[in-house]
Amino acid sequence: MMYIYPENLKGKSTMFLWTLRDMLIIIIGAVLSAVFAAALDWIVPGVIVGVFAFLTLRIDNELNISDYIRFAFRFFVTTQQIFYWRFADDKNENWKEEIYQRRNRRQKY
Repeated sequence: MMYIYPENLKGKSTMFLWTLRDMLIIIIGAVLSAVFAAALDWIVPGVIVGVFAFLTLRIDNELNISDYIRFAFRFFVTTQQIFYWRFADDKNENWKEEIYQRRNRRQKY
């Protein structure tokens, strides 16, 4: 049987570029921010809703913008990057084992 739902009833339901939960939050926030803007001349809630709407945009129906920002932050700031620079050396054929031993030695401490 074929369903017209994303990924045969296993995927998240989406509307435009957001999940339905995010779309509901954006609509309610937009209505409340319009009330605040009309009654109090206060646009901060509208800005917050706009930022939330931008961060929850879904790309390729899998990841949203905030996921990409979180992955980039983790890659560039919190996770240590390890690079081994060496010249090609035909005499040392077991260089992979040497790197593996260095890595294990460092993780013990």
